[in-house]
Amino acid sequence: MSAEDRRLQILRVAVSLFSQKGFGGTTTREIAQAAGVSEAMVFRHFATKQELYTAILDHKACSGDSMNPEQMVAEALKQKDDQAVFEQLALGALDHHECDPEFQRLLLHSALEGHELAEMFFEKFIRRVYELLGGYITERQRDGAMKKIDPLIVVRSFIGMIIHHSLNNNLWDPKRRLLKISNQEAAKHFTDILLHGISNGDEPTPGRGESKGSGNGLLRKK
Repeated sequence: MSAEDRRLQILRVAVSLFSQKGFGGTTTREIAQAAGVSEAMVFRHFATKQELYTAILDHKACSGDSMNPEQMVAEALKQKDDQAVFEQLALGALDHHECDPEFQRLLLHSALEGHELAEMFFEKFIRRVYELLGGYITERQRDGAMKKIDPLIVVRSFIGMIIHHSLNNNLWDPKRRLLKISNQEAAKHFTDILLHGISNGDEPTPGRGESKGSGNGLLRKK
C-alpha cells in the first residue's frame, strides 16, 4: 500500500471511530488497531491530533462540491436566480448528509464535547455559508427583490429547515415514517417556503429589521 493510500485509510478509520465513540472515547491506539497498523505509523502520517482533525476537514472539503458553497451556486449567484441559489445549496447539503451520515455524527460529537473540530468546521464552512447567503440577500434587498429582514435571520431559518430534515432522516426517523420525500423535493419545498411563504392571509406585524411589504415570503411581489 502506498503512503498516500495508507494515510487515507487511517483517516477513514479515524472518522468512523470518532463518529461512533466521540473524540474523548477514541485513542490513537484504537485508530491504529482498527487500521491494522502500529501507533507509530499513525503519528508518522499525522504528527499531532490537530493535524489529524485538519486532515479530516480537508478530506471532506475535497470530496465534493457540497463542501464548497461558492462553487456550487456560482452561476446562480451571477444570474441572481434566487430559486436556484437556495435550492441548489439545500440539495447539495441534503445529498451530502445522506451520503455521509458518519460525518454528520462526527460533527455532533465534536459540538457536544466542545471539541476543537467543531470550531474548525464553523470557521471553514458554517461562517462561509452565512457570509455567502447573507451577502447575497443583502444585495437582493438593495435591488428591491427581497424584503428588509435581517439577512442572518433568513439564513438561520433556511439552514434550520435543512439540518432538521437531515437529522430526522439520519438519526431519529431513518425509516422516514413522518415524511418520505426525495432530497430534490425537500430542497424545492424548503426554498419555496423561504421565498414565497405559506400563508394566504394578511401580513404579520413587522419584526426585527423587517419592513412591511406585499407577499408572505422573503421575495417582494412584483
